[in-house]
Amino acid sequence: MMDQEKIKAGVRLLLEGIGEDVNREGLIETPDRIARMYTEIFGGMYEDAAQHLSKRFHVENNEMVLEKDITFYSTCEHHMLPFYGKAHIAYIPDGTVVGLSKIARTVEVFAKRLQLQEQLTAQIADAFMEHLKPQGVMVMIEAEHMCMTMRGIKKPGSKTVTMVTRGVFTDNTALQNKFFQMIR
Repeated sequence: MMDQEKIKAGVRLLLEGIGEDVNREGLIETPDRIARMYTEIFGGMYEDAAQHLSKRFHVENNEMVLEKDITFYSTCEHHMLPFYGKAHIAYIPDGTVVGLSKIARTVEVFAKRLQLQEQLTAQIADAFMEHLKPQGVMVMIEAEHMCMTMRGIKKPGSKTVTMVTRGVFTDNTALQNKFFQMIR
């Protein structure tokens, strides 16, 4: 679990490092607020996607299942600034499907960690393949990164798009095109 006291001490040091007075009225409770916030926004570190993908239902139909526009918020591991956007996930069942809310919960497990978007996309796809065992999965993430928009190059509105295919999606352009048509 997270060490709340270390987080609070670290926030105090950071505030002092930028020249702030940690005893200023507006900052007195900031270390505690940040420690509680980190418990929430990094809670995925202590979750296992298997927990969400293990509740399955048998189906006769093995047609594509797509959940699109799954809003997520994550934190860039390079700058510890937020990135956020939409995830689109499609899979071809192999006799079982997962509850729709479990798809979004799987995104949350990996998004609520220090992350790279490329890694997040692959982790979601790999979790589906490992725990749901579909014929294939395709994951696409579109996100805006605060490390690109509020600092550095300062290009607000720019989006990074990552995509991962596994199983039957890997070399099947017809399935990939169907995915792209469905997310429009």
